[in-house]
Amino acid sequence: MKKYGIVTLALIGSLAVSSTLAQNLKVIKVATLSPLSGPQSALGEAIKNGAELALNAQKAAFAKLGFDLQLAPQDDQATPDVGTAAARRIASDKSILAVVGTLNSGVAIPSSAVLKDDNVAMVSPANTANAATDRGLVNYNRIVARDDAQGPAGADFMIKTLKTKKAFVINDKTAYGAGLAAEVVKYLKGKNVQVVGDEGTEEKSNFQPLIIKIKALNPDTIYFGGIYDQIGVFLKQLRAAGVNTAVMGGDGLDDQQLITIGGDGAKNTYFTTVAAPASEFPKAAQMVAAYKTAYGKDAAGFSVTGYDAMNVALAGIKKAIGRSKDVPSRLSVQNAIRKISYTGLSGGIKFNSVGDRVTGQLFVVQVTNDLKFKVNGTVRTKAPKA
Repeated sequence: MKKYGIVTLALIGSLAVSSTLAQNLKVIKVATLSPLSGPQSALGEAIKNGAELALNAQKAAFAKLGFDLQLAPQDDQATPDVGTAAARRIASDKSILAVVGTLNSGVAIPSSAVLKDDNVAMVSPANTANAATDRGLVNYNRIVARDDAQGPAGADFMIKTLKTKKAFVINDKTAYGAGLAAEVVKYLKGKNVQVVGDEGTEEKSNFQPLIIKIKALNPDTIYFGGIYDQIGVFLKQLRAAGVNTAVMGGDGLDDQQLITIGGDGAKNTYFTTVAAPASEFPKAAQMVAAYKTAYGKDAAGFSVTGYDAMNVALAGIKKAIGRSKDVPSRLSVQNAIRKISYTGLSGGIKFNSVGDRVTGQLFVVQVTNDLKFKVNGTVRTKAPKA
């Protein structure tokens, strides 16, 4: 009993000292903005967890500089209205100097516009819509390829590998899905591939009318620009209707939930992704092990990009701090992030004048017959001239 009492007192004393030290540090927060609830939460949590892992790894370094580094996670539920409301909360907390997010381009576009007025920098680990950077916002940056790189990469794979002659293209009517599908259609038509269908749908449960139309037109490849929670259901119903045509999509399919929802229907499905399985990044082994220990699950591709995006944001904050012992202004952090040069798990990261990553990489992933993800190819990308 005495031994336990001494240990307990020592622990209380240690906590008291830690608390005293924390009280002497100036608070700096970095927010994450991603879906932490709802059908897309698997991807949103991967981003948040990867970002949190990166932040926790740098807490001691920031403490030496005199700062208490904290994470401020926000749930946008993959919805523009919810994300915009969260952005307003972020803007009102002056201790938040930057944001890692979002998952969805449709959430990023209005949220970043709200944050711009308060000079809150965003570093996105996932947004691909061209419009996200075409607006030229000074506070918005992304470390992944645009739709006008991802769409053509997917369409080129359809033509060269899947030997597509006749395609049916679907989108989910979001900024992400519609933008991606539009780039695919543009590329296919430019290569004289027949596009027999090009339509959007917000349907989430009953795809029978759409499947009847697909069966009648008999395409040799289907492209669906959207997210796994919708496409997984579509795949299950498509295969049940006897349609075994190859299905292609974008990085919205890049989660194991695609297989969980689609089951055997996910076979013969391919997707391009800006965030390949973590095993594809040679430098990520230590991060992957730490992720497993911290969260009890395997790191996903968006865990890696979330990790890199957070480190870019923190590098910008450190640069803005410089030799000062004061909390830097949001404006100085915003400017520092845009000019950053950082080597992350996904390679070198630099931004052009509108916040696009100058060079990057896309991966083509296949769902195998044993329902596993397999990288089928890689594509180097370069941002268009700003």
